[in-house]
Amino acid sequence: METTLLLVDDEVKLLEAMTVFLEQEGFRIVTAATGKEALVMAKKEQPALVVLDWMLPEMSGIEVCRELRQMRACGIIMLTAKAEETDKIIGLELGADDYMTKPFSLRELAARIRSVLRRTQEAPDEPRILQRGSLTINEATYQVLKNGKEVALTPTEFKLLHTLSLRPGIVLSRLQLMKMAMEDDFINYERTIDSHISNLRKKIEDDPAVPKYIQTMFGFGYRFGDRL
Repeated sequence: METTLLLVDDEVKLLEAMTVFLEQEGFRIVTAATGKEALVMAKKEQPALVVLDWMLPEMSGIEVCRELRQMRACGIIMLTAKAEETDKIIGLELGADDYMTKPFSLRELAARIRSVLRRTQEAPDEPRILQRGSLTINEATYQVLKNGKEVALTPTEFKLLHTLSLRPGIVLSRLQLMKMAMEDDFINYERTIDSHISNLRKKIEDDPAVPKYIQTMFGFGYRFGDRL
């Protein structure tokens, strides 16, 4: 069965080029040219991943990203002409899994799509349910519960939490986390780990300023608390 992608961009030529190339790569493509149309298509088509332009008519890509994260779990790759790191961080904190600056290579886009899909769709060979303090982490369903209540995490946030929780007390560098949780395609975006960790802490920690689950080891990286 073909994997469905939703491409959202108001640049007609770019949208057409992405559609032709990604169909040749074996994906089923649906498209939208505005933010509101994107949300309608997302509900109708249930895509596995959305390639989403930042600047859109009617609604910005950031607003669409926020709405998508409330609607359902799917991969999201933001496209933008903005090259500032702060803009990238905004997109990641709102739930985007990856970020590409225009102009970009269609081959690189396809590679990043496949990488995000692997993170969001593949289940572990031997699914387990991990209990870490008040957190319950289900490898099979990609669900996280805190005190019995579900916590809505993005696919990237789940992978980071899962990777760290498997190794309580072990310090992992940003680069190690990128390779283990986000794969080699992302090694040039090492500092974006901090944005994902910050967002994750807001969701799972009682006090994000004094984290007990994901702890910063200054000068080294992050570790999962070992006294839970």
